[in-house]
Amino acid sequence: MDDLHADLLVIGFGKGGKTLAAAMGRLGRRVVMVEQSALMYGGTCINIGCVPTKALIHRASARPEDADPQEWYTASVASTATLTSAMRDKNFRMLDSLDSVTVVTGTAAFLDDKRVEVVAGDERLEITADTVVVNTGAQSVVPDIPGLGGSTHLVTGTDLIGSPDLPLRLAVIGGGYQGLEFAAMVRRYGSEVTVLEVADRILPREDEDVARAAEEILREEGITFVTGARVSQVADTEDAAIVRYEANGAAGTVEADAVLAAAGRAPRTAELRLEAAGVRTTANGAIEVDEYLRTSRPHIFAMGDVNGGPQFTYISLDDYRIVADQLLGEGKRSTTDRVAVPYTLFMTPPLARVGLTENEARAAGRSVCIASKPVAAMAAMPRASIVGEVRGLMKFVVDAESDEILGAALLSVDAQELVNTVALAMRSGVTASGLRDAIWTHPSSTEAFNEVLATVVR
Repeated sequence: MDDLHADLLVIGFGKGGKTLAAAMGRLGRRVVMVEQSALMYGGTCINIGCVPTKALIHRASARPEDADPQEWYTASVASTATLTSAMRDKNFRMLDSLDSVTVVTGTAAFLDDKRVEVVAGDERLEITADTVVVNTGAQSVVPDIPGLGGSTHLVTGTDLIGSPDLPLRLAVIGGGYQGLEFAAMVRRYGSEVTVLEVADRILPREDEDVARAAEEILREEGITFVTGARVSQVADTEDAAIVRYEANGAAGTVEADAVLAAAGRAPRTAELRLEAAGVRTTANGAIEVDEYLRTSRPHIFAMGDVNGGPQFTYISLDDYRIVADQLLGEGKRSTTDRVAVPYTLFMTPPLARVGLTENEARAAGRSVCIASKPVAAMAAMPRASIVGEVRGLMKFVVDAESDEILGAALLSVDAQELVNTVALAMRSGVTASGLRDAIWTHPSSTEAFNEVLATVVR
């Protein structure tokens, strides 16, 4: 057994943790970074999350009509693996090149609130640290459905993007953002895809008109939806899985080569022995933190997906800013500073959202007016026609009295970029009229704001 002391111990190589480790290391602080697997250097985003999924989505959209689906998919997975491997190596070198930073590969668990042991095979290392940051992320949830957990055809998102074999028939359990993104991607490679959603419509958190527009596009792509579907059993046959469900009072089945569990991701804490450190967790298993991301032990912080906040890599990066301000700055920055955080479902075209939905705004008692228009009807957005993607709509929720932008749903080409402009406008106090009357380049997707915001209905 070896012993090691650090000013800062980071458990988990995710976005927030690695950025903090690098910043502290450059200042000469003694930093230890512990990562369970060498295949996860750099964290979820570059290895099994944002980067590989979006790379596969891009290549799916680029597939020539005469390309063999299986061959194109296999080549896409290989190309993506090369990309993530290079990024993983770059992330490792970012820390390993700093003299005061030590990267340790193994499974970490608390001995008490100051001591952590790391085990790798027969080797054991004990680390003491003045400050500890838990940054272990989240893992896929497999619903408690009879036969699902033991099915040889069960896949998570991580399994799906890592396999070179394209499932000819994919059943997706869950019609939320994760399920739809994978469904849209795999369908574009040529698979038959069926989505089973327990709610009465897909994207139940979005306004009905937005969800309906997204569903129309996905149905047009060839995806089959069964809503109000309660999956009762998954049974393996010799070469497939039979997914049994009930919907609208009738029983049904879907036969699939792969069954994707898309019920979300839960904070990864099981191996940490948090109770030994006196670190409390919430009812859903996340590490309990205050607005400064301190746990029930003030010298232990939790960053990223593990603390139960929004599961986005850019939130993890903002978590870094908060913790860095606690350790190196004035200690004022907190999660309450976050305003207008956008997010995107990378279907084709993408659906990007920020702020309140119309339903949320009305439920909050706001007096609202709505600006909404289909992309195909926008004369002032020729870029959509230029790139051959005129599907979708844009919708803004505006405060009827102050002209404040309360939220927006952008289902259009370039929506993943447009939403950042809207979010910045919301944070900066730019009104709907100000966004409408701004000068944008031409031809661009941004100039659609000139037209859609002229349709405000009070």
